[in-house]
Amino acid sequence: MLLLFTSLSNPSNPSSPAFNLSTCKLVNLQTSSCNNCHPGALYHTLANDGKARAGVLCTDNGEIPTPAFMPVGTSATVKTLSPEEVENCGVKLILNNAYHLYLRPGTDIIKQAGGLHNFQNWRGAILTDSGGYQVFSLASLNKVSDEGVNFQSHLDGSFHFFTPECVIQLELSLGADIIMCLDVCSPYPCELPRAAVDNQRTLDWAKRCKTAFEQSNPVYPWRRFLFGIVQGSTYPEIRQISAQTLLDLDFNGYAVGGLSVGEPVTAFRDLAQFTVDLLPQHKPRYLMGTGTPEDLIAAIGMGYDLFDCVLPTRNARNGQLFTSTGKINLRNAQFADDFDPPDENCSCYTCQNFTRAYLRHLFAAEEILGLRLASIHNVFFFQQLMRRAREHIISGDYYPWLKTWLDNYAHCFDY
Repeated sequence: MLLLFTSLSNPSNPSSPAFNLSTCKLVNLQTSSCNNCHPGALYHTLANDGKARAGVLCTDNGEIPTPAFMPVGTSATVKTLSPEEVENCGVKLILNNAYHLYLRPGTDIIKQAGGLHNFQNWRGAILTDSGGYQVFSLASLNKVSDEGVNFQSHLDGSFHFFTPECVIQLELSLGADIIMCLDVCSPYPCELPRAAVDNQRTLDWAKRCKTAFEQSNPVYPWRRFLFGIVQGSTYPEIRQISAQTLLDLDFNGYAVGGLSVGEPVTAFRDLAQFTVDLLPQHKPRYLMGTGTPEDLIAAIGMGYDLFDCVLPTRNARNGQLFTSTGKINLRNAQFADDFDPPDENCSCYTCQNFTRAYLRHLFAAEEILGLRLASIHNVFFFQQLMRRAREHIISGDYYPWLKTWLDNYAHCFDY
């Protein structure tokens, strides 16, 4: 079964002749697949344990064992880390943001480079967010209508109008393996009438995105897959309408959005479980923006496959490490003479070569190496958590392990 996790040769590798677009033979989008999937399929389940599942995403830029956590590389970089360092942490799929890359450096530059894989020298797969989250996070800089979103650039104040159709063309021009529909992420709290309007707009845009996607011509010689996004704020009845409408459109995969935006943890857990139960078994399920270790392994137990969040790298740059014994803040004075590794149970480069005292010194001296070493550890920790979850799903004891892990982690304290 482990053989199913072996990576494919990579057409995005700049050293590969297949990456030369002028000489490359286009992939047959209907029949091309990796060795472990049915022809044309993106997702294949390897094992189930209750609702939890271990599988593989099959892209032409590599196989991604699931459950999988995507580090966020908003501007075509996982902050402070080189692509080789990210890959060495076990990452096979990263997230880039189409909105930010549209503004800088622009799609023309990325197309000239041969797409995002070549531009950032990333040898794995890429998922691009559509900019829908920026409708939420940059609400003061945009105006939403049924036709699309009028954004004011946070860089220079210029205005840019995004329709579902142009967002699809933007993402296809960037060359990601998995692209997301343009959607409206409702804020929290949100009154029911506003949530219903946002959801209907999301569904209308999803139909337009699907049409534009199906009518598009290949830009790069690898398959691309389109995900729909379930919205509905904290209202199960709206989420049910959203999911059913998107299922009728038959996307390659489904994301659950509009959570982790400030709602209580109990509401998040209840809505995440309710929504994933509406999604099909044979398609990948992506819980957007979820990043705490406890939320991740709980969501895996609900049946989710994919996750992303800035938490591992953002917290690392602020001196916080996630460890097997809880979170630690490297800036704290108690670590000044602590010559233990950051996490004695971790085999990452940082923990195998450096001490807590040294990392604290780097942060106190504001040395860039501190940010890098902390980021390496956190990215590795999240990948290791996914690997352990997958192993326990395959062995059939995921839920006992989940309970033990949560009990132990809950009794850890931050220091």
